[in-house]
Amino acid sequence: MVRIGRILSPAVFTLAVFLLFTGCAKREAEIKVGEYGSLTGSTATFGISSKNGIELFVDNLNASGGIGGKKVHVLVEDDQSRPEEAATAVNKLIAQDGVVAVLGEVASSRSLAAAPICQNAGVPMISPSSTNPKVTEIGDHIFRVCYIDPFQGMVIAKFARNTLHFSKGAVFRDNKNDYSVGLANYFTESFKGMGGTIVADESYSEGDQDFKAQLTNIKGKKPEFIFVPGYYTEVGLIARQARELGLTVPMLGGDGWVSDRLLEIAQDALNGSYFVNHYYEGDPNPIVQSFVQSYRKRYNATPDGLAALAYDAAGVLTNAMRQLSTQDANAFEALSGPPNADQKAARTRLTTLIAATKDFPGVTGRISLDEHRNAVKPAVFLGIEKRSYKFVATVEP
Repeated sequence: MVRIGRILSPAVFTLAVFLLFTGCAKREAEIKVGEYGSLTGSTATFGISSKNGIELFVDNLNASGGIGGKKVHVLVEDDQSRPEEAATAVNKLIAQDGVVAVLGEVASSRSLAAAPICQNAGVPMISPSSTNPKVTEIGDHIFRVCYIDPFQGMVIAKFARNTLHFSKGAVFRDNKNDYSVGLANYFTESFKGMGGTIVADESYSEGDQDFKAQLTNIKGKKPEFIFVPGYYTEVGLIARQARELGLTVPMLGGDGWVSDRLLEIAQDALNGSYFVNHYYEGDPNPIVQSFVQSYRKRYNATPDGLAALAYDAAGVLTNAMRQLSTQDANAFEALSGPPNADQKAARTRLTTLIAATKDFPGVTGRISLDEHRNAVKPAVFLGIEKRSYKFVATVEP
């Protein structure tokens, strides 16, 4: 049986139409941006830090009036720390949600899974912190605001060789992780080029729990240090098991170590070790301190390098939007409109403006994008002592 509803009175009908159209107008006044990250899974702290950084920047932006009278609305998808889910998440953000730009991911393997979708759709994507060079090689709509692994690998090798004066090292890489494999290769090439020797090169797979067989092999080669270009989830366990085996040499790492969870897992096992980060929260630069204090007030935590990079990625994107609003009002208006030809042209203009980013004053340094859409940035070395971090050095590109 079909039940026929009551006929609306003219006053109620008018109110319903008003609410419908004001709701549409409100949505059209927003610029929809997508974000995908690992909010759950093995590297959940990566995604949570990044989400916090983006959220902090965008909420502050909107509270100050937005861009050209429009608010930025960030739609967030969890990729569960899995590349296949990253692709699914970005497909949804573009095809169903109609976002005009995408922010993410941290892990290079997940950025590599999602970037082709953005490229094919003509939607600009800015990775805050994927360092594998292949990410931006996917196409002219793909950007990043972090340094890349050839630079990271080189400066770690230089630090080991020239600052710590080591000549014999071991490498322990995650052989199923694009980031880890690439960084291990760049480090090895640079270290050998500086006269160093790699006495052992062992591997594991993300999710492994027992590393003692490989560490025993490394111990037998008597390295002066071990380079572990993995993620914090495994690095902490590797460090503890190494110490249990009597392997006490320092460990060196890349930005995959960046997480508050690292020292919770490793406990004291990483004392005397070093890794590369993208910024240092104790930097007296007013831009850095303003960000750190604002983040602490909101999240009751100290922002890590991934939160800072995500904050900067949102800054670079919205800076390009602001430029578009002053240069081409019609194109800017199309960003919040329906996904038609006008919006497609507006996304192309936005992509061009992102590519032209020069000396953007970020928390992680002044950001300029080169012809390959990679950021030219300094690296920061941090040491680990007594379960805390200390600033060691800044290395310019």
